[in-house]
Amino acid sequence: MMDLRRAAERYPGGDPTAGIESWHAFSFGPHYDPGNLRFGAVIACNEERLLPGAGFDEHPHSHTEIVTWVVEGELTHRDSAGHRTTVRPGDVQRLSSAAGVRHVERNDGDGLLVFVQMWLAPLEPGGEPAYEIVRGIADSTPYAVPEAGAMLHVRRLRAGERTAIPDGAYVYVHVVRGDVDVDGELLTPGDAARITDAKQLETEAVTEAELLMWEMAEAP
Repeated sequence: MMDLRRAAERYPGGDPTAGIESWHAFSFGPHYDPGNLRFGAVIACNEERLLPGAGFDEHPHSHTEIVTWVVEGELTHRDSAGHRTTVRPGDVQRLSSAAGVRHVERNDGDGLLVFVQMWLAPLEPGGEPAYEIVRGIADSTPYAVPEAGAMLHVRRLRAGERTAIPDGAYVYVHVVRGDVDVDGELLTPGDAARITDAKQLETEAVTEAELLMWEMAEAP
């Protein structure tokens, strides 16, 4: 079963007066929809646009796996565990907040910053916070988040190229760039497909495209 969610259906958020524009795929903050709380382990998929100098001041997280994918610009990350990094397009950043961590996210560059941030529920609460960044992850290289029982697949496709959608109890497909055909349905940037019991499905790039696909065995 495939449930399509269009970019235009996302909840608007952020603070435009502070240079922050946010679009939420799931219930988030004041935008509460009891029928749209999660899909598999995914509890948030936020598209963020930050003007130069804008950012999120230090704030806490706990019991959440936070994975960030930069689309454009550079993201400055600082956290209470002492990590300070600059995340660029092609990098995968993961902050495992576990029992609790605080962090800052800012656009310290001169241009627009666009990133997708995905939150996953852990299989078990608590534990020690952890941080990891993979620089320039290669196309088709899976990135495991075992704490959430999930695997991220990054695909960059040429026009006309096909790729398999992972088989799984839950698969979440997010279109970062370009247009793709998923089982006969056209998806454009910001669109997502929530697929239950995915088996032997493919997607074809209508134009050059970039996809983030979460493969999840079961919901935590």
